[in-house]
Amino acid sequence: MGPALCRSRILEYPMTVSTTTWLREQVRPVRRLLVAGIASGGVQAVLVCVGAWLVAHVLDRAVLAGGGLTRLWPFVAALVLIALARFGLSLWQRRATFDAGAQVSDNVRNALEQRMRQLGPRWAVQQSSGDIVTRCVDGVQALVPYYAGYLPQVALTALIPLLILLAVLPADPWSALILLLTAPLIPLFMVLIGDTAERASQRRWSRLRRMGARFMDALSGLTTLRLCRATAREEALLAASGEAYRQETMAVLRIAFLSALVLEFFATVSIAVLAVLIGFRLMWGTLGFEQGLFVLLLAPELFLPLRALGTQRHRRMEAAAAAEDLVALLAVPDGTTSVEGAVTAPVIFAARQIALAFEQVDFGYEPERIVLCDVELEVAAGTVLTLVGSSGSGKSTLFNLLMGFASPQRGCIRANGQDLASLEMNSWRQHIGWVSQRAHVFHGSLRDNLLIAAPTADETRLQRALKAASLRSVVARLPQGLDTPLGEHGHGLSGGERQRLALARAWLRDAPLLLLDEPVQHLDAVTAAAIDVAIDALAEGRTVIRIAHRLDNLADDARVAVLADGRIVEQGLVGELRALHGAFARLLATDCAA
Repeated sequence: MGPALCRSRILEYPMTVSTTTWLREQVRPVRRLLVAGIASGGVQAVLVCVGAWLVAHVLDRAVLAGGGLTRLWPFVAALVLIALARFGLSLWQRRATFDAGAQVSDNVRNALEQRMRQLGPRWAVQQSSGDIVTRCVDGVQALVPYYAGYLPQVALTALIPLLILLAVLPADPWSALILLLTAPLIPLFMVLIGDTAERASQRRWSRLRRMGARFMDALSGLTTLRLCRATAREEALLAASGEAYRQETMAVLRIAFLSALVLEFFATVSIAVLAVLIGFRLMWGTLGFEQGLFVLLLAPELFLPLRALGTQRHRRMEAAAAAEDLVALLAVPDGTTSVEGAVTAPVIFAARQIALAFEQVDFGYEPERIVLCDVELEVAAGTVLTLVGSSGSGKSTLFNLLMGFASPQRGCIRANGQDLASLEMNSWRQHIGWVSQRAHVFHGSLRDNLLIAAPTADETRLQRALKAASLRSVVARLPQGLDTPLGEHGHGLSGGERQRLALARAWLRDAPLLLLDEPVQHLDAVTAAAIDVAIDALAEGRTVIRIAHRLDNLADDARVAVLADGRIVEQGLVGELRALHGAFARLLATDCAA
């Protein structure tokens, strides 16, 4: 089963699916590995029984029958071979079960990444980065011990005692009966303490999520905290959160240690009772030495998997607590409509000229919060349209609809006459170049950040992109040129240089539709003018929609559309709209006054 199929199955689960069902379903792609690990454990149990019989036989012959080494050395050699075989099987078992856990965690992590890509940036900005990091890192990592340790141990706990009882039964039926009656005491106790331990694990996991979210928020807002002299307060809150997490962790460990002590007590008492009865029967002569020693050697091995299961239960509880949040994240609706048999965009846009039309488009994030209402707008292929409007008028929402991060609640958006809802979104997005107000720079080199837009671009294309975005002078002063490492968020580059990097990405992408979310909004006049020149060159031959806040530098022949209260209230050339003294003129007057 391929990884893509595994991820698709993971993504199928609705919110109503129980955590236990979801955890069980993730076993499918790793079933063979788990079966191999369990089978290895079963073979080891058989070897343990054979080894116990050899030890009992050798001691019986050496101590009571006076057998010499010449007669017993084959049995001793067999014991050595059994020990080596058990060692090899143990390594194989651990490797197989660990690979199973690692593969499940990879599948789930890939499914989470795919899901978050589907949810898009509109959903991401509403989330706590610390909470998402905790879920996707600590939450996914908590699944590994569950599949590598707990699940195989459950199967071995049922298999190994059965094999040992079958070995003990012909040697001494009374001992087999005693083991059969005392062994269930351990799982019975585990069931009794299970609810308490599980609630403690869930509280600990919830506390970890909250602490991670607070830490990441404090880290991202450190500059603001220092300027407001609020670092001491935030430090105290983080310390209190850490102390609460420590207490929750100690509560879980306390339950784990106490339960392990009780499990050891039950196992020790059961073995002691069996040893006493075997001792009396040896004195009475009703049981042979070889049979009694054989049973005593196997008794701890019967209780060993039961005790191991008790120590593994906290892993199941941690995995269940983490899986509850993972299932919730995978079940978040993405707000877009997927259509069966969606058309791939390259078939529709082979001509590389894209004309857009908004037809009675409505959209709202909530029923009482309508952002766009009855939007009617046409953008001819190869033209430039500037969207203007006050903050909150719906300009960025219109971009989200175009990029497929949200779907219209009424009406439709057409590209070359094709409804976007009928297109495969990843294919459609390949035809979009996007430049935001603040370009994001990822941790890595300048070259890495450029190749995000075109991974297969050669050196010639990179140099052309640098020239088009006026980045050559910037690269020349960097110590390692294109291979200079950049810190996260572009530390080492100025704001204007980061915007030029974004334009170079757009040039490399070479998309027929260009969306510009006012890339010069936060730059000084000189830098903004230089960026505008690069944008004009990039826009040539493309369909461009640009959001603008600075209105005074718009040319008279620039085509604009005015958004107000979610509606297109004016459209036309700047010179014409200025003369009408309508909505655009009022925006222009407000901009000049500011």
